[in-house]
Amino acid sequence: MGELESHLQRRLGKTTREDVNAYGDDDDGACNVTAFVIGKDRRKEIAVTEYGQISAVDVHDQIRGAHYHLQFITLEPNSLFLPVILHADMIFYVHSGSGSLNWVGEEKMNEIKVERGDVYRLHTGSVFYLQSSLESTREKLRIHAIFTNSTDDQNQQRMFSGAYSSVADMVLGFDARVLKSAFKVPREVAEEFKQSKRPPPIVHAPSKNRTDEFTNWGGRIIKALIPEGSSSFELINGKKSKDKKKKKKTKAFNILDKTPDVMNCNGWSTSVNSRKFSRLSGSNMGIFAVNLTQGSMVAPHWNPQASEIAVVTHGMGMIHVVCPSSVNESERKTMRFMVNEGDVFFIARYHPMVQMAYNNGTFVFMGFSTMERDNYPQFLAGQESVLRTLGKNILAMAFNVSEEAVDRLAGSQVDSTILKCLSCAEEEERIMWEEMERKKQEEEARRKKEEEEKERRRREEEEEEARRRQEEEEERRRREEAEKEEEARKRKEEEEEARRKQEEEARKREEEEEARRKQEEEEEEEEEAEARRRHEEEEARRREEEEQEAVRRRQGGGKTEGTRRRGGKKTERTGRGGGWWWWCSFCLMRGLCFPGISFMDGCTADAITLFLNMQ
Repeated sequence: MGELESHLQRRLGKTTREDVNAYGDDDDGACNVTAFVIGKDRRKEIAVTEYGQISAVDVHDQIRGAHYHLQFITLEPNSLFLPVILHADMIFYVHSGSGSLNWVGEEKMNEIKVERGDVYRLHTGSVFYLQSSLESTREKLRIHAIFTNSTDDQNQQRMFSGAYSSVADMVLGFDARVLKSAFKVPREVAEEFKQSKRPPPIVHAPSKNRTDEFTNWGGRIIKALIPEGSSSFELINGKKSKDKKKKKKTKAFNILDKTPDVMNCNGWSTSVNSRKFSRLSGSNMGIFAVNLTQGSMVAPHWNPQASEIAVVTHGMGMIHVVCPSSVNESERKTMRFMVNEGDVFFIARYHPMVQMAYNNGTFVFMGFSTMERDNYPQFLAGQESVLRTLGKNILAMAFNVSEEAVDRLAGSQVDSTILKCLSCAEEEERIMWEEMERKKQEEEARRKKEEEEKERRRREEEEEEARRRQEEEEERRRREEAEKEEEARKRKEEEEEARRKQEEEARKREEEEEARRKQEEEEEEEEEAEARRRHEEEEARRREEEEQEAVRRRQGGGKTEGTRRRGGKKTERTGRGGGWWWWCSFCLMRGLCFPGISFMDGCTADAITLFLNMQ
């Protein structure tokens, strides 16, 4: 557990480190993208082996719209970082240890010795590898590197996957036939390359007294790429070349060996740009290092042309950043960082800042400055304060104070840019905790208010839902009642219609029955009238016959008894029937006898009784 983690545990208990890495009064988060810290534990691991490890972080400068990739390469003593080809410019700083850097440039093998404090740059497209030294102190070779291209190549850089590619992977991407022809080796050698197991990016370096045929997978690739006669070729083959002219002499820039730009009892600071180190020309990058003694600080300043990407190399400290604001904004926005060894913090240009060391230890950090042209930090305090160049009457109006107050402010500047500030870091930390507590309380109050508002909205929604359901229920009930009323109305109408139809049918039946009855009565009356008429006619005919018979009797006078008897029988039969054919017709119409039966034989008792009564 690091110094900062122990400190946080004592102060916060379970509070995470991310909660206190950056804190301030920037409520809307405007500063979070222009000033921030990336903890060491948030680095992304790229490779981890028993001979070393590689981790990385990405930084995005939203003011410039640029992307920067940082890698932290650690090699155990006598380890080898296998050859890669760069996709971007690589500028690095040696944090600890020593070793050798070998790269191919302009068809020549170049080699430099690197040690703590060295700065160097490799161009895009360079093929290089690193080897750590086997020292008695067994110190690891630690390198902090930044990968970036010129502004015109920024978009192109993002097209690549990673900052570099393994040379071996690029070579072995081809089949054995291509390798055989390209490298002029037997096919079995090419097959051996293709079938060999892919090694990790960091391996153990071959010993110098090795004399047998070099068969290591990575070593064979290096041997194929490195011209014979270079020191690296000698190292791989265990030979020493007698031709020293083929080695190109070059040297890194050691930032620790040069006289610091500023140095006093409070600490020192130095920077490297293209004017001091020609290898940085055209890179738009610079390097700086700051060492603050106990209870000191870098005077408040800002960078007009550069953004800073810094890495804490020793100790812990506090960073205070003021976020630029427009002339219309009434509130000042600030941020505070608590940083520990290994942390990366970024501060964009135009942001005034202060770096402070605690009273109990030094605070050392180095970093990379991104600039389009020469950057000259502008200090607000110290002997080089930009305020000293302005008229005191102007400053008095700017700060809305008296000129005497301006004289006291500007006249008290005795140190240059690194100042003594006892307990400043502790005070900043105290303010940070207070702001954190205030923020937590405000956040808790805001969360409580949001929960209450959420609860209120929930109740309103429930009430609204209940009201809506009640309205729907009432509407459904009204609709059901309306439907029932409509059904009852329709049923009543149907019943009335059915009753009306029944009454109409009954009335029609009655009318038909009445008409039929009247018709029957009329028919009966007509039949009776017809029967009476016939009866009367028959009676008239009978009387006429009787009269005629009487006339004949009177006229004949002497007819025989037999004739009278026959005539009497005839008269009896005629008198008895009264016209039997008429009577039969009358009875047949009334169903009083059966047709086809002779007179009197087929007559019913009722017919006979009726006949006798009518005689």
